[in-house]
Amino acid sequence: MKLLRVGPQGAERPVVLGEDGAAYDLSGRTPDIDGAFLSSLDPAELARAVADGELPSTDIAGLRVGAPVARPGKVVGIGLNYRDHAAEAGAQIPDEPVIFLKPSNTVVGGYDEVLVPRGSEKTDYEVELAVVIGRTARYLESDQEAAAVIAGYATVDDVTERAFQNERGGQWDKGKSAETFTPLGPWLVTADEIADPQQLTLRLWVNGELRQNGSTAQMIFPVLETIRYVSQFMVLEPGDVVITGTPAGVTLGHPGASFLRPADVVEAEVEGLGRQRVVLGKA
Repeated sequence: MKLLRVGPQGAERPVVLGEDGAAYDLSGRTPDIDGAFLSSLDPAELARAVADGELPSTDIAGLRVGAPVARPGKVVGIGLNYRDHAAEAGAQIPDEPVIFLKPSNTVVGGYDEVLVPRGSEKTDYEVELAVVIGRTARYLESDQEAAAVIAGYATVDDVTERAFQNERGGQWDKGKSAETFTPLGPWLVTADEIADPQQLTLRLWVNGELRQNGSTAQMIFPVLETIRYVSQFMVLEPGDVVITGTPAGVTLGHPGASFLRPADVVEAEVEGLGRQRVVLGKA
């Protein structure tokens, strides 16, 4: 199932897309697509409700599409998780996953404006597979346990200001935390729809030019191992989002290419999870 949130920022309503592409209103079941809803999500039961006509159809044409998860408790990032990206960044292949955190207020919709922060010199893009947590996860012991806590997947762009990240005291969070730096969506696709999260193509375009073209098969630490690993260091809760790293092709890997500027158009997609399109503005 594809879950999304539509409407003005701060007043979105939850919607599910049926197999026929029609939209059905979830407001009668949940006020929002949040941790509480995701913790009890049963995709099969939701599909049955759509098929049986229990959910009213709704017209979402022309409506803003917000982030598919409301108010995630935290966004957990995994750095240098593709060998080709580590190479283009001049970094060593990590022995263990590199973890960083992004504030939840960086999350916006996949068609919202992304703001280039004040003082920015090197705002960059990173298309990634996002994992949305649906069950509390602590000290997971196996891939099977990790799979059981995943509610679904989404496309995400881990926008990063490289100068803030690498040239301002070595704090990754400085380059990852500006407002709007985590455009998520357009949809959340429930985990049952993704047969193998390690066989998904990722692509990103800047002003129509293909910059990134990779596959989750190239991950150093696969999705389930990543979720299991993160749970050893922090509790993952329903509604949390884990973003799993980017393949090669960021601006660092394109000598002579310009970093992002206001009015640039960035499109990112993960196979089966939809394409987002953001226009950059100025903070």
